[in-house]
Amino acid sequence: MADHKAFTLPPGDGAKVCVGGGAGFIGSHIAKRLKENGYKVTVVDWKENEFMKPDEFCDEFILADLRKLEVAVKACKDCLQVYNLAADMGGMGFICSNESVLSFNNTSISMNMLEAARRSKCRDFFYASSACVYNEAKQEDPNNPGLIESDAWPARPQDMYGLEKLYSEEMALAYGRDFPLNVRIARFHNIYGPRGTWKGGREKAPAAFCRKAITSKKEFEMWGDGKQTRSFTFIDDCVEGVLRLTFSDCDVPINLGSTEMVSMNEFGRMALSYDSKDLPIKHIDGPMGVRGRNSNSKLILEKLEWEPTVKIIDGLRKTYMWIKGEIERERKDGNAADFSTSEIVVQVDDSLMALGNDESTV
Repeated sequence: MADHKAFTLPPGDGAKVCVGGGAGFIGSHIAKRLKENGYKVTVVDWKENEFMKPDEFCDEFILADLRKLEVAVKACKDCLQVYNLAADMGGMGFICSNESVLSFNNTSISMNMLEAARRSKCRDFFYASSACVYNEAKQEDPNNPGLIESDAWPARPQDMYGLEKLYSEEMALAYGRDFPLNVRIARFHNIYGPRGTWKGGREKAPAAFCRKAITSKKEFEMWGDGKQTRSFTFIDDCVEGVLRLTFSDCDVPINLGSTEMVSMNEFGRMALSYDSKDLPIKHIDGPMGVRGRNSNSKLILEKLEWEPTVKIIDGLRKTYMWIKGEIERERKDGNAADFSTSEIVVQVDDSLMALGNDESTV
């Protein structure tokens, strides 16, 4: 591996920054790092963080709805930088069954955060995009050679979540061309780690696999045939990459992901290995996503002289041990739920109706 360029996060010296969606998994970790380095961090989110107290990751916490422009404008006031991590999202068990709601919510949030940053005369704007933007035709082979940034065009993402991300990328780039706003965009590849959602249907594969490996006794349940492949990026690498990018002169979207790719069968075996379990894998019907997805680091190495370094076996172990502790706490509190299975989240319109303060029609 080539030597990486040294990076020191510039001291904040009290400069104000806003992290939209900063109570979420990735946003809270970025906000925490910024606060620790002397930035005055405002977090705005429509939910509170399950695993951190607000004073651990921000100086001001605004519990409000970023689908309302006035909320975004208030949060971004006097900010030097804006980081938009806000999105209504989850794993495949959520994305595949909630496309309409996700499209409405995330388009509203993305538009409002950009416009709020412009009105507040912010210097820098970071947008969290996703590997879901890539053309589905480029992801039909499990032996994926690695998606390069130009593979997003012509556009044909697998779902509306990816299409909204791609549109929001273009909208952010347009703002960067039309106004004095430094726009930076990273396409995340399956970010995982401790202190993130691990149950309830919105969790992603790493957390779901850890949860099931910990609690399964007879067999390990998996959606699909397990031959689909992915790369996974540990949260520490994600935070480092976001900050390196935001303080760089790279003005094009880049992949932020590990290039270590595994099949879901291999990934499941890793999760089972931490407690030396050797259970049969039970393949069942369920949403699988694309057949093969891997990151490509050529552009990030060119632009930032850096790429993610944490190996899956090491990052997943940390995630596993943290989730194991969470499950033990749940059991002590009397929660006897079956954590060995995953669920698909049925689409409801409660978040849409909340904008009009009406009851859900579902």
